[in-house]
Amino acid sequence: MKLKDLEIFVVAPPAPGWGGRYWIFTKLTTDTGLTGYGECYASSVGPTAMKAVIEDVFDRHMQGENPENIELMFRRAYSSGFTQRPDLTVIGAFSGLEMACWDILGKARDRPVWALLGGMVNERIRTYTYLYPLDHQPISEFWSSPDMAAESAVEMVRQGFTAVKFDPAGPYTIRGGHQPARRDIQQSAEFCKAIREAVGNQADLLFGTHGQFSTGGAIRMAKAIEPYDPLWYEEPIPPDNVAQMAEVARATSIPIATGERLTTKAEFAPVLRQGAATILQPALGRSGGLWETKKIATLAEVYNAQVAPHLYAGPVEWAANIHLSVTLPNFLLAETIQTGGAFHLALIGHSLTWQDGYVLAPTKPGLGIEFDEDLARAHPFTGDQLHLQMQEEPCNYSESNHFIGGAPPVDG
Repeated sequence: MKLKDLEIFVVAPPAPGWGGRYWIFTKLTTDTGLTGYGECYASSVGPTAMKAVIEDVFDRHMQGENPENIELMFRRAYSSGFTQRPDLTVIGAFSGLEMACWDILGKARDRPVWALLGGMVNERIRTYTYLYPLDHQPISEFWSSPDMAAESAVEMVRQGFTAVKFDPAGPYTIRGGHQPARRDIQQSAEFCKAIREAVGNQADLLFGTHGQFSTGGAIRMAKAIEPYDPLWYEEPIPPDNVAQMAEVARATSIPIATGERLTTKAEFAPVLRQGAATILQPALGRSGGLWETKKIATLAEVYNAQVAPHLYAGPVEWAANIHLSVTLPNFLLAETIQTGGAFHLALIGHSLTWQDGYVLAPTKPGLGIEFDEDLARAHPFTGDQLHLQMQEEPCNYSESNHFIGGAPPVDG
């Protein structure tokens, strides 16, 4: 069995874009007619350029190869161009192609992917979601309202979630770590207080920041939210400064989580070695795929750290996350988009089951999904923006830093 053909789908989810402006899916076909699907989460270049990278990685390193030879193909991609170092774009391309190989291998052996990665440890996968506006809540006001967030949290708990995430600290700026505005610290504490009072001990609070703060600013924010006992403080400073993240970790009782913007074990290992985080959040469409991320999880075991796969993408990465999570003794939580996301679930034929806060371990061969190619083709991405975008303006210390969730259009 050899890898023969590649097809790429760039899909735009309906507004308001929960999961990003577009998702990039890969379809591989073997010379025996088996097909497999994957998803790439690298988004530092636009989808047209990314398609060219995916095609090059496939043509150069994978076409004509046995899909079983995951390690060999990874080494080719990782070492390409005399690099032998993490490259977000190349490894992002490989990650989606690698998922598709595992989907093929599971189908070839009539077994779910988790059975090929060490077998079942967790029959049910505990999930969390961001807090999104409820149907009656005004979307533009939601992101700055502790009361609306608390109301949404109560509804998520009613549905079965035992953890909810929110990130009220804004802004998401290209300018690196900054001191948060005092009003942003206050608003963050008010969010934590309102949500904790609303859900009590029924749910963990997950505080996100997207790497916004300077070291001192992150510590100031941590002190403000510590009384509400969040389960984690996510990426409190830019992800490339591991030593300074470790300093934040030493200064707070809140566990530090990081990893959605990291790729391969080469970038995750220093996080563990320097004590920068005890919760790793790999995004499988970026971190190297299932096999590389299984290695990352094994490294985490050595450092008594847990794994919480990240998801702000489409349903194929979600499926891969679930299969990996089934196999992990140090699994903590897996992100979902609400209870699966209406468009997410439609794209995979409702072939994953979210139930009372958990996703059930898939039982069908491969990734266990039924990818709807017609639906994917009916929703092409035609814009020129990136999957997510950060603002160029710095933190505003005079007025509020208004944050808008989802993937809204960019003015101009």
